[in-house]
Formats: sequence, structure tokens, C-alpha cells
Amino acid sequence: MRKVIYIEKDIKDLPRTKYILKKFKNPIIILIDRYSEVFNKKNQNFRLQKINPAIILAKKYKNFILETPKSYTIGKKNNYYFSYMYNCLFDCRYCFLQGMYNSSNFVIFINYEDFFKEISFLKKKNIGKNTTIFSGYDCDSLAYDNITNFSNSVLKYFENFNDIELEIRTKSTYLKPFYRRSLKNIVLAFSFTPERFSTKYELGVASLKKRVDALKKVVNFGWNIGIRFDPFVIYEGWEVDYERLFKILFSTVPREQIHSVTYGNIRYPKKIFNNIKKMYTNEKLFLKFEKNKKNIYDENNGELIDNFCKNYLFTQIDQSKVFCNIHEK
Repeated sequence: MRKVIYIEKDIKDLPRTKYILKKFKNPIIILIDRYSEVFNKKNQNFRLQKINPAIILAKKYKNFILETPKSYTIGKKNNYYFSYMYNCLFDCRYCFLQGMYNSSNFVIFINYEDFFKEISFLKKKNIGKNTTIFSGYDCDSLAYDNITNFSNSVLKYFENFNDIELEIRTKSTYLKPFYRRSLKNIVLAFSFTPERFSTKYELGVASLKKRVDALKKVVNFGWNIGIRFDPFVIYEGWEVDYERLFKILFSTVPREQIHSVTYGNIRYPKKIFNNIKKMYTNEKLFLKFEKNKKNIYDENNGELIDNFCKNYLFTQIDQSKVFCNIHEK
């Protein structure tokens, strides 16, 4: 099936645009003025587009980095995130993106250097030593990296940002760019749910074995590793599944290379939850969700998750490396 690629006219002749286009055989190219005229259109069918998403190559002009919620951290005082891409190659049933965007097409902002320039300002403000930047909020950082070549640009620039910490979060097994000498200020963070759950609800994500095998390879190069159980999901038999998952992961990554572990429950703002529920009216995964006073929908299982994680994790790694992202009532 031929890939449809929309390109903003102002960037059609740039080297990175041409590089990405070479990755596709005989694509259908449509020139546009701004990505929003395609991506933000109303009455789009997210599920139908997900079968064969179009690509939209664009340039970002503002809001290159944004502050995270106040409680969100993996140890640093100042926390920011950025998204060089909107939407994800994978199809996770619980993903908030399907309730956030009208479209499941991929938007790729090709002006990576402008993101890095904005990050460099933090260093000039002399707050870099206590700052973490998160990549992978509106997309999976590496799932489309063989097309975007984003990680190679990251490695090049962050060698010069010694003090600023970067988290690259992914569920992908495409880790080839990281089969090299590690950078101490980069954390490769891997999101996991038990395989019985992942097989059903995380379509396109590789098996646990393949992901652990890929994880082993980057561990051998000395990278700092983040383990992310966010979301942590509750279903029949979850305790046994998570204990097995914990055992596999913590026997794979040496303790000294575990940078941080995070866990949190599934939660959605009201509007996003309602949009997702319309798509999956009979999905059992969402039947127990309730709205709390802050207009956040969750399953009210935060205390259960917190106790379970603490009981296990605190026997495996230093408590200072464990961070809870459970929504507070």
C-alpha cells in the first residue's frame, strides 16, 4: 500500500525532508501550507486511519519544550518535555493519544535543531544541572526512528549538554543507534506491562522476550536504564504476572545501571476519556473507570498499586530511585 505523505511547502526541499522521503517507495506526495489543516480537521476516523496512517512532515515554530506537571520527576527539580512527533506506530488500546487527537496520522517536526537550541537555553540559565528533559510524551521516542533518524541527532547534541539529563522513553526494539558508548546524561526508559496484557492491548509491540533481548544489548554498552510501569494495570491474575515481569527485568538490568523506576495508574482527563469511550463502548478495560472531584477518570486503585509496588521494588533497588506517578485524589 502506497504511503500518503503531506509536506508543508516551506520545507519540501530541505535535506531532512528528502532523507525521509527516500525511505518510502513511490509515495503519494501532497503539498500543504500547514500541518494543522490536515491533522486538526474534524470528523476524522481515528481507528480507520490507524490501519495505514499518513505522514505529515512539518516545521514547529514555538513551544519546543514545555514544563511537566509539578509532581512528575525522576529525581531532578526542573522537568520539561518535548515532542518532535505526534502519534505512535504502536496501537495501545489505553493510549491517551487516541482521545487527544482527531487524527491518527503521524506528524513529524523535522526541525530537530530548534528543539535542541531551546534546550540549550536551560544551560545558559544555569539550571541544567538540576533538569530532566523527557522525550516520548506525544509519541514513542524510537518506534519510528528508522524513518526519522531522530536518535542520531539526539546523541550528537546531548554530548554537548553534559549537565542536562534526557529521558528517551520507548516500547520499541529498534535500539541500533545505542549500540555504542553510552552517554551518562541519557536515560533509556522502557515501558512494560505483563505479556498477557500487552499481547491483547498493545498491538504492534514486540513480545516480552524480544524486548528483553534488545534491552540486554544496550545494557552491555553501559546505558542508564529506566524501567516504567506506567500504566500499571489491574486485571484478573495481575499479581502473578507482575511478579514474573519484575523478576525478569531486575535480573536483566544490573542494579548499578538502573537509573529509576516509575509506576502509575491509568488515568484520563474527562474529555479524553469520553472520546476514548466512544470508540470502545463495550471495552471491559474502561468499565470500572469513575470520575473524581478533579475531573480525572481512573479505577480508584492507586493505593493497591502503590502498596504492591513498594513491597516488591523496595527489596530490589534503593528507594530513592523509585517514583510514584499515581494520580492523587
